[in-house]
Amino acid sequence: MFTVEKNELLKGIENLKTPRILVIGDMAIDEMVYGTTDRISREAPVLILRHYKTKIILGAASNAAHNAAALNDGQVSVLGVYGDDYYASVLLNAFKEVNINTEYMVKDSQRATTVKTRISGSCSQSVTQQIVRIDRETILPVSIETENKIIKQMEIAIPKHDAVILSDYNIGVLTEKVIKRAIELCRIYNKIIVVDSQKDLDRFKGVTSMTPNQPDSEKFAGIFINNQETLKQAGNIILSRTNAESVLITLGGDGMALFENTGTFTKIPVFNKTDVFDVTGAGDTVVATYTLAMASGMSKKNAAILGNLAASIVIRYFGCAVTTPETLYSAVEKMQFEKLTEVL
Repeated sequence: MFTVEKNELLKGIENLKTPRILVIGDMAIDEMVYGTTDRISREAPVLILRHYKTKIILGAASNAAHNAAALNDGQVSVLGVYGDDYYASVLLNAFKEVNINTEYMVKDSQRATTVKTRISGSCSQSVTQQIVRIDRETILPVSIETENKIIKQMEIAIPKHDAVILSDYNIGVLTEKVIKRAIELCRIYNKIIVVDSQKDLDRFKGVTSMTPNQPDSEKFAGIFINNQETLKQAGNIILSRTNAESVLITLGGDGMALFENTGTFTKIPVFNKTDVFDVTGAGDTVVATYTLAMASGMSKKNAAILGNLAASIVIRYFGCAVTTPETLYSAVEKMQFEKLTEVL
């Protein structure tokens, strides 16, 4: 068993405002289009929607940046790629609206600005439902020219920040060369570097930490996690193969498990458990909060606890959502500390 001091967590939340964070990865926006309908088109058997609202949400790596900015008062920069198209300005303006620095972003006229458009409709006395999703993206790795521009921007940006998040949605920004150089630079300048990737975790050897979910951990380790023993086996395999200082596996409704290269294993249960509305973007919330907390001086264990708390807040909302220091304060006040357990 271990004890976590409430005051320690509360002080940690206040300190989240200090670190400067650089997010490198696959930037995107979610375009939410809403309409109402009461008839079918004469031209084809399709619904006619009367548009009444479009909402732009920062998604993919952009959501990790948004979560960090909501917690540290906008001391966040982004480094990714956008195209020469209509949505380029939409993406950049969405960043600026939440006080995220875009000076390191790279333009590539040969690629599309990544956009996921969700069209939803409703009619009288019905709930709003998604009808279709349209993806605009270029999923090939970036060109050598763009890759070199990204690396040049990293060489300028990384020394100016306290921690780096590599957010990989497999859309092409995080090439082998970009990953290798980012890790090298963080070692040179003694910066924290945390990875949130959906696949191929062994591309990120030697990072400070990574935050894979359970399915990705199972696939990488080749082990089906169904009890504490298999969980430990999977976590230790990931640690060994990636040479990371720590691995934080997110387990959905079963909480999280933190593995450190010191041999420490910490199982963190779900806090403030409620009915889940939507887990979209919860991983971005975890990596943003976890990285900020470590960069502010918190232990990996307490950083993971704050990440867990932040995720328990955002899953109550539909779509990508963020939390704030005030909301985290409230969550800590309600937290049942006696439920924390550590298995050595």
